[in-house]
Amino acid sequence: MELNELISEEFKDNEDESSDLNDEIKEVISTTNKLEKDVEKLEISTLLSGKYDSNNAILTLHPGAGGTEAQDWVAMLYRMYCRWANNNGYEVKELDYLDGEEAGIKSVTFLISGAYAYGYLKGEMGVHRLVRISPFDAGGRRHTSFASLEVLPEISEDIEININPDDLRVDTYRSSGAGGQHINKTSSAVRITHIPTNIVACQSERSQIQNRETAMKMLKSKLMNLKEKENKDTIDELKGVQMDIAWGSQIRSYVFCPYTMVKDHRTGYEVGNVQAVMDGDLDGFIDSYLKFNNNTI
Repeated sequence: MELNELISEEFKDNEDESSDLNDEIKEVISTTNKLEKDVEKLEISTLLSGKYDSNNAILTLHPGAGGTEAQDWVAMLYRMYCRWANNNGYEVKELDYLDGEEAGIKSVTFLISGAYAYGYLKGEMGVHRLVRISPFDAGGRRHTSFASLEVLPEISEDIEININPDDLRVDTYRSSGAGGQHINKTSSAVRITHIPTNIVACQSERSQIQNRETAMKMLKSKLMNLKEKENKDTIDELKGVQMDIAWGSQIRSYVFCPYTMVKDHRTGYEVGNVQAVMDGDLDGFIDSYLKFNNNTI
């Protein structure tokens, strides 16, 4: 065998050994990263010890001032939370939906079902702020929009909430929305108003009987949330602590322009990949809030 062939064979053997070593190193790194993530999930799960943390979550989105801009922002947030739910193995069920006049959503209520859905999502409640170049502005100017998110635990039937039937106003109507799945030609949609608190619960599927049951569960959840704040003297005081859907009250900002960043103003946690967040990558924000709320960071 010539010298060049010997050198070539030796190099090949060393290359194979080096390749095997690199594969082993990659496997160790991958295993270590997985263990770190598992430990992180275990740590976060220990923080979910609230009374209703294990329950399903009922989310309601409302736009702030700004018409079409704010309503489009609601639609973007709705998509974001649906993506997060799907990515984490949760089920999403739309409970009530009201289209925007030109685009977007005026209001939407939806149920996210699965273990500890409320525990993970409770920190998302508040005002969310968007900064972007408006697709609805012919001049291409930058706009700021706001939307509020309410997060409540779904209360199971065994929770006792005494509701006087005389305190309820039940309205039936035809549901409407953004296409076939939201349109119902019969008056089966139900809106229940609790007169003393003016709390409203809606449901807009085809079965009126089922709608009444679901709307009552939603109403119970809202009244339970009110009951949890019983240190307040009146309903007016409870409403008074809610922040306006405007400047100075946001819990998180989503900036698309002049730079890209999503920042939580409570914990200081921020990421630069705004598109990933809008596609449902919320775990970093959720985990940092749980740690912050439990004083572990």
